[in-house]
Amino acid sequence: MLIKFEIYNDGEYWCARGIGEDIFTQGKTLDELMKNVGEAVSLHFEGEIPEDEEIRILSISEIEVGKIAKVTSS
Repeated sequence: MLIKFEIYNDGEYWCARGIGEDIFTQGKTLDELMKNVGEAVSLHFEGEIPEDEEIRILSISEIEVGKIAKVTSS
């Protein structure tokens, strides 16, 4: 099973929102967030999937790489 998360920083916390699953968690650091994502996924699917089924987690992140020149009109 593959679970995808959108990862973003809201200015104070790192947040993870499940894509296609109703899962949300956050952490002060990326390391804390990754730990919390694992716990949230385990709790969300607890008792619903066989214990021997592998759950893979994929994160999709938006990262600002910089600004391009301002557009002006005359």
